[in-house]
Amino acid sequence: MADSSSDSVSIDMETPPPSGKDNLIKTSHGSLSVTIYGDQDKPALVTYPDLALNYMSCFQGLFFCPEACSLLLHNFCIYHINPPGHEFGAAAISDDEPVLSVDDLADQIAEVLNHFGLGAVMCMGVTAGAYILTLFAVMSNLLYYYGMCGVVKELLLKRYFSKEVRGNAQVPESDIVQACRRLLDERQSSNVWHFLEAINGRPDISEGLRKLQCRSLIFVGESSPFHSEAVHMTSKIDRRYSALVEVQACGSMVTEEQPHAMLIPMEYFLMGYGLYRPTLSVSPRSPLSPCCISPELLSPESMGLKLKPIKTRISAGII
Repeated sequence: MADSSSDSVSIDMETPPPSGKDNLIKTSHGSLSVTIYGDQDKPALVTYPDLALNYMSCFQGLFFCPEACSLLLHNFCIYHINPPGHEFGAAAISDDEPVLSVDDLADQIAEVLNHFGLGAVMCMGVTAGAYILTLFAVMSNLLYYYGMCGVVKELLLKRYFSKEVRGNAQVPESDIVQACRRLLDERQSSNVWHFLEAINGRPDISEGLRKLQCRSLIFVGESSPFHSEAVHMTSKIDRRYSALVEVQACGSMVTEEQPHAMLIPMEYFLMGYGLYRPTLSVSPRSPLSPCCISPELLSPESMGLKLKPIKTRISAGII
């Protein structure tokens, strides 16, 4: 119970379950690994990682952040979709297997939603994964808005991270870069190649973005090689339906490099659903102040998706 003299409340923190539930879903374009965390009676949040990554290597920084964990797992059931051949322990994809197109990958997402009986979802993708989810949104109008050679490995690390954490001759690599490097050592190069071939053949969906009426919250690191693409994408979406968060000293994988910077924007984005209403204070770790968020972004009537509200639990005491 909260003190009537204060607007502050105490929020029960939820911690991640020890392990998710792994599912192998058969689709018309092959089987797909989906790992589920949380109560499946709650609204669905679907994630899709970047090239050569799986859900753990792409999103663990965000989901292991206690505040973000409380925000997301308290209100959502998380469906982590791994690209074909990117799940833990995946065997090499046969050379005889056809290379999937980005349309095929988007179709797989639709089939996963059908398999679990999900009608309305929120989605979070990173770089290539964000493109696949956006294409899915354009096609279905359901989205909101994350063993290879040394040269390729270095290019991927530059794709993911800012130079501040990649290190140099004087400064060692950060732990997250070292962990990602070890993961890339274990990744089947042919499986990465199949995903790369798919996204290399992607069409320009800029005109389709103009018709996108569901809300999108776009994060991009200022040091990301795709910063200009994120700005371009935002310019094509109706400003009433989108917001761009630029994170300082960060590369493409904001979820790993600066996960705390995502917390305040996500809180205000989700407040439009009544999903999470903590004490309205600005975290010094976030680059975004609430006054920078368009009030229209918080309007549940114009969000485009109907999600079942989950009330935040209140326990005795005051923060």
